[in-house]
Amino acid sequence: MMILKRYVGSLMMAVAMLLMASAACATPAKYVFFFLGDGMASSQIQATEAYLTTINGGSAMVAADLLRPENRLNMSKMEVSGMQTTYDSYALMTDSASSATAFACGLKTRSGVIGMDDTKTTSYKSIAQLAHEGGKRVGVISSVSLDHATPAAYYASVPSRSYMNNIGTQMAASGYEFFGGGGLVKPTAELSGTGDTDNDVWALLEQNGYVVLDTKEEILAQKANPRDKVVCINEFLPDSSKSMPYAIDRPDTNLTLAEMTEVAIATLMSGTGNSSRLFNLNRSDGFFLMVEGGKIDWACHANDAMATIGDMLDFDAAIGVALDFYNKYPNDTLIVVTGDHETGGMSIGHATTGYKAYYEKLLGQKHSYEYFDSTMWTPHEEANEAAVCANWQAPNNLESDATMMGWIQNEFGLDYSTLNDYQKQKLEDAYDKSMCEVNDNSDSENTLLYGGYNPITVTLTHILNEVASVGWTSYSHTGVPVPIFAQGRYDYLFAGFYDNTDIAKKMARAMNLPPVPVQK
Repeated sequence: MMILKRYVGSLMMAVAMLLMASAACATPAKYVFFFLGDGMASSQIQATEAYLTTINGGSAMVAADLLRPENRLNMSKMEVSGMQTTYDSYALMTDSASSATAFACGLKTRSGVIGMDDTKTTSYKSIAQLAHEGGKRVGVISSVSLDHATPAAYYASVPSRSYMNNIGTQMAASGYEFFGGGGLVKPTAELSGTGDTDNDVWALLEQNGYVVLDTKEEILAQKANPRDKVVCINEFLPDSSKSMPYAIDRPDTNLTLAEMTEVAIATLMSGTGNSSRLFNLNRSDGFFLMVEGGKIDWACHANDAMATIGDMLDFDAAIGVALDFYNKYPNDTLIVVTGDHETGGMSIGHATTGYKAYYEKLLGQKHSYEYFDSTMWTPHEEANEAAVCANWQAPNNLESDATMMGWIQNEFGLDYSTLNDYQKQKLEDAYDKSMCEVNDNSDSENTLLYGGYNPITVTLTHILNEVASVGWTSYSHTGVPVPIFAQGRYDYLFAGFYDNTDIAKKMARAMNLPPVPVQK
């Protein structure tokens, strides 16, 4: 009898401990970060780690060097990893609107559609909206404009990503506590287009209690004295896209993604949530923060490896900020990192380099293709076009341009004298096309060679990348599966191979939100 009592007592204690463990596991993640590298897949990650290895004094061809912790990205050192498929309803190569909808809402849709199904008739709530309704404070950061496709999916539903005034209008109505990074492309009536709304988004933001901060000093001051609802826009945005400049070109007046993430955390930690919001069972105060490295994608579209690597490092440094936060709150924090698709068909290796890698060749490039085109090439072209194009068929127009020859060496790190005849001919053809709108190639050849980018610039980055052992197959998105990394509470959910729509479902589960998709 005594033995039976002891057995029953032990059994009851085991059951109690199991119930306690189950209850502990059921506690939702309080602080949730979702990092999205637009255009980022395995090749972009490996290229960046090979570059890190090189600048840290190692060799990109030596395993022991590549494996050193300081040569690894924060994301690739996280505790859980998996892979996700990226296709959308009707395209193997998704766009950023449909992929962001998959991540945010948990459903497939058409390319170009945000927060709606592929019939463009039904709108859905994002996990950010559900988290906000459930008591969490919400922040959205992007290095491209805040009304661009990826950030928009977390607060807006529109049948076309081009309806950026409508997207901005929904941003102003979101009630989210923090927006940061780039600006707005279509914030006023004169900028909105056919089918779009024609609101003054700046006025709506003010009416809804937002403060817009647009200097580095003002934005960093938000860390010490956080306001409740802010839009933090970097001071320098290089063109009408209202995106941040590439990290390789960043002026001192701008914040890094890491600094913007620090400001967002300070803002989101300053409040306690609103207990009157919906889905309040098991509610815990906390936040949801989405951070997009948006110009990784743009650099890959342009086939510029150095601009890609610079923005990869900037993006990964922001992940480092989240990991520092995780170290303070390891039992309450979940960090998830992935890309929405691969861009450019970037390869680690090239036909001309075989099994060798020469990442030190990349170190000579000083600026992105964007900076070179706008700041250097455009005024040079305007000053020299007439003289060059009077005899564009001459075989040595490029070699006769002393300024351009200097830039090849000093801006791109290429020694023209070491290039082979084929590379020199490609540069001559590209120079003529850029300067005079004509060369000896057919239209089909030019489309393949330049993809709509400035011919001389994209040819220079192609040659530089090739000698370093980096190749490109496309100027568009590709359909390869993309890695995903996770650390913290419920990180085990993200192991395995699954679809991009499953990410929203897993994140909803981790935050104890209603199962997605949820109709508006």
